[in-house]
Amino acid sequence: MSRDDAETPDEQHRDVKTLRGIKFAGLGIFLLLLLQTLVWASDFLIPVTTAILGYFVLNRPRRWLARMGMPPTVSAAVFTVFLILIVGLALVNLSEPVSNFISELPGIVQQIDDKLSAEGGALQAVNEATDAAGEILNPKDDDTVEVEVVSKTRISTVVAGLAPSLLGQIAFAILLLFFLISSGDMFIRKTLQSIGRFGGKRRAVEIVYDIEDRLGRYLGAITAINAGLGVCVAAAMALWGLPNFLMIGVLAFLFNFVPFVGAIAGSTIAAALAFVSFEGVWPAAGVWLTYMFLTSAEAQLVTPALISRHMKLNTTVVFLSVAFFAWIWSVMGMIVALPILTVIKIACDEIDGLKAVGRFLGQDETADD
Repeated sequence: MSRDDAETPDEQHRDVKTLRGIKFAGLGIFLLLLLQTLVWASDFLIPVTTAILGYFVLNRPRRWLARMGMPPTVSAAVFTVFLILIVGLALVNLSEPVSNFISELPGIVQQIDDKLSAEGGALQAVNEATDAAGEILNPKDDDTVEVEVVSKTRISTVVAGLAPSLLGQIAFAILLLFFLISSGDMFIRKTLQSIGRFGGKRRAVEIVYDIEDRLGRYLGAITAINAGLGVCVAAAMALWGLPNFLMIGVLAFLFNFVPFVGAIAGSTIAAALAFVSFEGVWPAAGVWLTYMFLTSAEAQLVTPALISRHMKLNTTVVFLSVAFFAWIWSVMGMIVALPILTVIKIACDEIDGLKAVGRFLGQDETADD
């Protein structure tokens, strides 16, 4: 008599529950370790993720150039040189205004506080009420000696310390992107060959190529749209006479990759600069409204016209993914959150067993009908 036959149904049920509990515990431990790895290896994973996303965007143009007779190594060199020129021009043209803005940021904040807290200002009553509440809750003793602590750590010092790390990550991402593009389709083929669980390698290759094609179209369109928005915002800020309008345009380009938060952050920075640069509140309000009008027109008119309806994502999932990647990877995580979520959705749409997940990640199509 075997052991299974000797066990009662209750004992078998307990064994199944025990195995299920072990699986859940193992899955929980794996997720915790994965989360810790994502946080711990962020300096490595951020440029790797950026390079892989860039590979998906540029692999289609690389194939087009290959049909014209250009080897993959030459195409990779052309793309990377172009990226290096863009980064170099950005550093040359934006390093001074960005450094000035960072060094003047405490003064800008102080000027805004002074204007809002001035006699008859918007925050005067709030400040008076706060001071009165503080005196009631924390009465001062006559013998108390006030000690002023002066921090020696300046924002510019912190940024100067982070700059070498950021430049190193940019250089690593561009170099990795060169090797990925120069390898042609070998990277995809080797990746699939290393996965032995695929029953049909040809179907797997078709899925990967479809993912690459759709993702390349999507990210390419989003990048072009954001670049156009950055140009429009910079031109509008120049018409307002706002200093550092070029920096505001670059921020608009980068922040527009971040759903929800990007437009608010960019418009707030532009309005703060206008509030300090101009007299009165109305110019700052005009700058804020101009920025929000341009981003709203892009979101409501341009993007829906150029992006397929099937690429739209669940708004709640987008918000949660942006919050999650901002938590583990800070600002850069917010920028790459939407492309990563797009990759996951496209993969789920193409794999039969995950199409239900793809439908969950997508927007409700019945709402558009």
